[in-house]
Amino acid sequence: MTVCEYRPGLEGVPATQSSISYVDGQNGILEYRGIRIDKLAKHSTFLETSYLLIWGQLPTQDELDEFEHEIRYHRRLKYRIRDMMKCFPESGHPMDALQACAAALGLFYSRRALEDPAYIRAAVVRLLAKIPTMVAAFQLMRKGNDPVQPRDDLDYSANFLYMLNEREPDPLAAMIFDVCLNLHAEHTINASTFSAMVTASTLTDPYAVVASAVGTLAGPLHGGANEEVIMMLEEIGSVENVEPYLDKCLENKSKIMGFGHRVYKVKDPRATILQELAEKLFEKFGRDHYYDIAVELERLVEAKLGHKGIYPNVDFYSGLVYSKLGIPTDLFTPVFAIARVAGWLAHWKEQLEANRIFRPTQIYTGIHNAPYIPRGERQTAEGEPVVPELVASNP
Repeated sequence: MTVCEYRPGLEGVPATQSSISYVDGQNGILEYRGIRIDKLAKHSTFLETSYLLIWGQLPTQDELDEFEHEIRYHRRLKYRIRDMMKCFPESGHPMDALQACAAALGLFYSRRALEDPAYIRAAVVRLLAKIPTMVAAFQLMRKGNDPVQPRDDLDYSANFLYMLNEREPDPLAAMIFDVCLNLHAEHTINASTFSAMVTASTLTDPYAVVASAVGTLAGPLHGGANEEVIMMLEEIGSVENVEPYLDKCLENKSKIMGFGHRVYKVKDPRATILQELAEKLFEKFGRDHYYDIAVELERLVEAKLGHKGIYPNVDFYSGLVYSKLGIPTDLFTPVFAIARVAGWLAHWKEQLEANRIFRPTQIYTGIHNAPYIPRGERQTAEGEPVVPELVASNP
C-alpha cells in the first residue's frame, strides 16, 4: 500500500504538465509560452496575447486581424441574457452576476463537440467577446440604466471602458487597461485555473468551465484581494498612519492585503509593471493620495518583512490603477476575470488534448466501525437528548 503525504492546499504537488506559462518565484520571472511578461506588456495587445496563450504561438498579422474581427462580431449579448440580468438584485456582487451569465451562455450554445476545432474556436471567441459586455452591462443595469451597446470601431479594451463609463476613453487609459489585461491573463495553476481544469476534465462545456473558475476567483484569497487592498488603504487614511497600522497588523499577526505570494519570494513582476502604469496615469490625470500611502506601506513592509520573502503581489497596485480608470471597487475582480478567461481557456484546450478526469485521493481521519444509534437514544454534543422540532401545519 502506498503511503500518501498530505500537503494542505496541495502546496508544491504537481497537478499537471503544461507549456502555457512559467513562474520562477525566486527570481521574479513570469513567462507566457516562453515570452517574458515585461516584453508582452510592452509590445503585445491583450487579444494577441490571448491568441498566444490559447493556440501556442504568436499570430501572423492576418491571423490576428481575423481573430479581432470575430471578437468584435460576437460582443453583443442575447436579449434573454440581458432580460435575465434585469432580474438580478441591485445589491448582488458583480462576480455572482458574471458567474450566472457565463453559465447561462451554455444554454444557448449547448452543443458539445470538444473534438471539433471549429467548436473550440467559436467558444473561445464567444467567451472572450461577451464576458466584458456582461460585466459592463450589469454595472449599468444595477443602477437602473440600459446597457451601452458595444462599438465595433473601438478595440477590445477601449470598447470595455466605453461600455462601462458611457464615454470614449482617453487613448492612454485604454492602452494602460489593455496592459493590465495582459498582466492578469495567466498565472500557471492557481486556484481558479485548477477549478477550470477539474471541471474541464469531466468533458462538460466550456461555459461551465469558465463559470466554475469565476466562482473560484471570487474569493478574497484569490481575485478578491485587490478590493481588500483599496479598503485597507482607505482605513490607513494617511501616510503618517502607515507605520502604526503596519505595527498593529504585525502584532496581531493579521494579513496585509496585497503582500505575499505562494510562489513569489521577491516583488511580483506584474506589481512592478502596474506601479509604472499607475505613475503614468497619475502624471496625466492627477496623483491619488492613496498611492503615496501604498508606496510608504511597501517601503515599510520590505524593511520589516522582506527577509521573509514578503513583497507586493499583483493585487497591490492593480486596484489603484483600476480606480483611476473609473472602475468601481467591486468590479475589480470581474475585470480580473475578463483577463483570466484567456488563461482558463488555454488550460481548457490543453486539458482536452490529453484528458483524464481529476480524481485525487484523501487521507481519512475519521473513526471506523461506528455503531448506529437509534433516533430516540441520540444526544447532542452537550449531552442533551435530541428533541424533534414540532412544526405546526398550516390550516
